[in-house]
Amino acid sequence: MSEVQTGNGVFTINSHGKELARQHMHDWLVLVLLASIDLFLNIIEPFHRYVAEDMMTDMKYPFYEKDTIPMYAVPVYAGILPIGIFLIYYMRRKDVYDLHHAMLGLLYALLITAVLTDSIKDATGRPRPNFFYRCFPDGKAAFTDNGDVLCHGDAHKIKEGYKSFPSGHTSWSFAGLGFLALYLCGKLRAFSNKGHARKLCIVVSPYLFAALVGVSRVDDYWHHWTDVFTGAIIGTTVASFCYLQFFPFPNAQNVMERERVQNREVVTAPLPDLEA
Repeated sequence: MSEVQTGNGVFTINSHGKELARQHMHDWLVLVLLASIDLFLNIIEPFHRYVAEDMMTDMKYPFYEKDTIPMYAVPVYAGILPIGIFLIYYMRRKDVYDLHHAMLGLLYALLITAVLTDSIKDATGRPRPNFFYRCFPDGKAAFTDNGDVLCHGDAHKIKEGYKSFPSGHTSWSFAGLGFLALYLCGKLRAFSNKGHARKLCIVVSPYLFAALVGVSRVDDYWHHWTDVFTGAIIGTTVASFCYLQFFPFPNAQNVMERERVQNREVVTAPLPDLEA
């Protein structure tokens, strides 16, 4: 949907909301399917990677159960916060198409990222940096005859201990906040070529917060740095694709304006003297 089609103040929830929801009914049903798939991925047991005694060197970091950014906070700043901003924009412009596409695109970004992240987690089964104390809370290691770990800790903590790669906090943060950054970029005309750097500061701030979330996962010893880096790539990539599914490139309007100016200059340019 082009930016020039939004913000004319005639498309409200009351006038066009029901019809818009009906047109995109299947898109919303797919979201339910994605949520069900991700729920299933969190229920099943991940792959238990072989971990020998000499492989425990990078897995003996302290196990802090209370992490800096709790999991319940991620949907708040990656989902509810962007939707709140979408609603503020709707209250100002009364464009239900913009509101609908922004919410649908955001939810797709979050759920596709969740399915991709949890699928890779379950298939990879990489132990976390604090895996040793998840597996052996008392610090007394035990191994099977073939050299693999023989854990005697809490079953749920052990299960989560095999889900290091990639970082879910990071991928969700970059998916939700990355989508928000692109949305703000388009609405603020960040690439207007007028040199207003303050707009870029606003646009970059969601990425900064997402990056700090990723850093916190390494500081809490819940993830290796490669887990965080990969999660950031997944979230950013999915957010970009989902944004472009519903909106043009943030600088698309500026490109069209430049083309109109260039075409006008060509039309008004004087014809060359052919008699010489």
